[in-house]
Amino acid sequence: MLPPKKILIVDDMRANTRLLAKKLSGEYECLTATSGMEALEVVHAQQPDLILLDILMPGMDGFETCRQLKDDERSRKIPVIFITSLDEDEDEAKGLDLGAVDYIRKPFRMPIVKARIRNHIELKRARDLLEEQAFIDSLTAIPNRRRFDAVLDKEWRRAQRNGAPLSLILLDIDFFKKYNDNYGHQQGDDCLRRVGWSLKESVRRAADFVARYGGEEFAVILPGTDTQGALDASDTIRLRISSLAIPHEHSSVAPHVTVSLGVATSYPERNHGPGEIIDAADQALYRAKEEGRNTVKTAG
Repeated sequence: MLPPKKILIVDDMRANTRLLAKKLSGEYECLTATSGMEALEVVHAQQPDLILLDILMPGMDGFETCRQLKDDERSRKIPVIFITSLDEDEDEAKGLDLGAVDYIRKPFRMPIVKARIRNHIELKRARDLLEEQAFIDSLTAIPNRRRFDAVLDKEWRRAQRNGAPLSLILLDIDFFKKYNDNYGHQQGDDCLRRVGWSLKESVRRAADFVARYGGEEFAVILPGTDTQGALDASDTIRLRISSLAIPHEHSSVAPHVTVSLGVATSYPERNHGPGEIIDAADQALYRAKEEGRNTVKTAG
């Protein structure tokens, strides 16, 4: 059974938050906040599925709270419904222009509130599913290059803020063209699937990220990992894929499928972009292929 969706109710009047929470708690997990600042803290800690937001609050009002939610990539996609006593059309237009998905005027009718919440949660679920599918490689069922680019950019900026290392592994199936030419494209596709899933099983931390980079090339992003850690991970990957023992009689390296890996580690600085670590890992991968394949090489 799936856990209930989370709804954050934001209103400086505690009686209002209690009333809404009581009426909605049978269907949803209800979180509450009594100010805009508290709401932002709860959103970043709990990641609710939808936010019911009052406008008239002391300090940071609902409009400013919504603006900050929509300016932050962590909360931008969470649907916001204003629920307020402001009944001017200009206020409603302002709220919708700020990114709210709906505007409910007080005094509200609970059946209408529930229906609108259900509709917007279902729309978010459908959008999330479509977005997830757009980021998945259809052959291997692991993330694709588009998703890789987004994750690398995010992790690069995180490493900049934290002063932490970021490592990248690029790997290539050795002599894959010969494999395809001699075993056929159907067998080639099966090989790619098995390598992709083996790669996914080789990384254990939740933050580690695996993607199909293109063709027979794959990528692994390792946040907070130094060069030695990345080398250890690379050798685990190399040995695991070798242990699949996928026959490859036309390889000059081994009688089975092997991979070459290039490793790069960076401590990202301002005015530098993630393209640098990609170039470095690509150069290391080129060295691995030039110097015998079925091996791991580092940048530099």
